[in-house]
Amino acid sequence: MIRRRAGERARRRGGRTAAAAARRLGAVTLAAATVLSGCSFRGVDSLPLPGGPDLGSDPKTIKIEFANVLDLVPQSVVKVNDVSVGKVEKVDLAGGPGGWYAVVTAKVRRDVRLPDNAVASINQTSLLGEKFVALSAPTSEPPRGELGSGDVIPLSRTRQGTEVETVLSAMSMLLNNGGLEQISTITHELNAAMSGREPQIRSVLNRVNTFVGTLDRNRAAITRALDSIDRLTAKLSAERRTITDTADRTGPAIEILRRNRADLTKMLVSLDKLSRTTTDVVNKSHAELVANLRDLDTILRELNKAGENLPKSLESLLTFPFPPTFGNVIRGDYGNVRLTVDLDLENLARNLFGGTELEALVGSGRRMRDMLTVPNVTLPQTPLGVLPQTPGGGLPGLAPQGGQNGQSGGGRSRPGAMAPHRDLETLMTGGLS
Repeated sequence: MIRRRAGERARRRGGRTAAAAARRLGAVTLAAATVLSGCSFRGVDSLPLPGGPDLGSDPKTIKIEFANVLDLVPQSVVKVNDVSVGKVEKVDLAGGPGGWYAVVTAKVRRDVRLPDNAVASINQTSLLGEKFVALSAPTSEPPRGELGSGDVIPLSRTRQGTEVETVLSAMSMLLNNGGLEQISTITHELNAAMSGREPQIRSVLNRVNTFVGTLDRNRAAITRALDSIDRLTAKLSAERRTITDTADRTGPAIEILRRNRADLTKMLVSLDKLSRTTTDVVNKSHAELVANLRDLDTILRELNKAGENLPKSLESLLTFPFPPTFGNVIRGDYGNVRLTVDLDLENLARNLFGGTELEALVGSGRRMRDMLTVPNVTLPQTPLGVLPQTPGGGLPGLAPQGGQNGQSGGGRSRPGAMAPHRDLETLMTGGLS
């Protein structure tokens, strides 16, 4: 009995000794961890998780800016093409009153090759899974450079995925406070409005389809028009001061128009009356105007048939009744004249007064002969074609052979030279007196 109690006491002392030893071992372990971590211990999330990505001996450190990190926490995974290549070290707040954003510091393996303009996003492993940072090359521009340690991916190249909470919240608003309960009413009203109008609705849809197709085919022209409008807007913006000055200076002109509003109104009313009168005149004289235009067409056709004869006739009009070559009659001191004179009074009456009122007044050529008297003309006795002789024995208009007016006999005149203007008239008239 005594031995049994002594054994029980020994077992109790041994159990208390083992428990004390375990407490001392835990305290030593905790003290060692505290000493090793020093002041950098930031909670459980600072301790490395088992099974994390292998970063190697010399990982790269990069910083990523996000407008919203959602519930991303340190030790989250960083992936490239769904392969874990790093982890999140810390999440800091940056920015200021103008805009706050988060800066995520991450470490990735040294052998990961990404362009310098890489993009980053926050995604989920599953519908209710954890968040991770996904790195990839850009799709909207060609990759350039290489992402190195210390580089920063700015806000312009980061985005956040849609959270399940956001989707459920939007669905809750739609089901609770939205107009979902009105869908039945809307459907009923649409059916009532469209019932019996199916052909018209189908026609409208076909026209809309044609309209949209036409817009699509003229897309280039529409784009050019929009570009032209953009250039016009830019020019107007550049000339904004000039436009403003012009608008300011039109104030006095508008004031003048306002003062003369009564006169302008009266003028417009008179112009309206004039236009109505003109329209009435044009309507009433329509037939006469058309007839005149047709007659004018006939005249123009006949003038067109005349061709080159009309310009030649107009040339003769300037020298009538002489031919256009009459200017060549007198050249210097010589005269060249060839006349064909028709003195038949009947022909003269027909040519000069034919088709006029004088034709009936004058009558035939015989009556004109009775009315006209022949002038007293003494015809020369010299036959036609022979020049008359002067009293000095020479020809009219030629100087005598012996010389005159104090000239010596050695001073001869040029043969065939003509005398002054009086002798030329005598020569041209053939000695008529």
